[in-house]
Amino acid sequence: MRRTISRRTMMLGAGAGLALAARRGAAAAAGRGPVTGLPLPRYVSLKAGRANARRGPGLNHRVDWVFVRRGMPLQVIAEHEHWRRVRDMDGAVGWVHYSLLRGDRTAAVTVPRAALRARPAPDAPVVAWLEERVIVALDSCRERWCKARVEGRSGWIAKPELWGVDPDETFD
Repeated sequence: MRRTISRRTMMLGAGAGLALAARRGAAAAAGRGPVTGLPLPRYVSLKAGRANARRGPGLNHRVDWVFVRRGMPLQVIAEHEHWRRVRDMDGAVGWVHYSLLRGDRTAAVTVPRAALRARPAPDAPVVAWLEERVIVALDSCRERWCKARVEGRSGWIAKPELWGVDPDETFD
């Protein structure tokens, strides 16, 4: 049996394809993900205790490495269907299934010894000393300081000592 496609069907299909491409193009141009409409790049955290980072967006792509730190901050730099291209604090890039990520904000300490302080001030009492690569949960970030929690302690940490938040980013 032979199928015929009418000129009208072709025009409708082409129009729908152009509309979808325009929508995705506009989202990308505005710095938004074509799938979620959320900002790109943006930070998320690893929901799972184990997540494969693949060469491409799909199970048929080779696994380059495995993330094994629950709560690890990652930067989403691209989206494709159910996959997110992420970058870790060392600059490694791979595709991870969206179900293994969450929107909770975390950050990693980038200096050998960072002070978690009682107030957002350099002379505030130290609540705890944090070693490099310790992961903290972020509650909010101001111009120079982020309110963070780690192992039952809460305080403020200088924003330049963290990876997982942009220098000019503020949020509550």
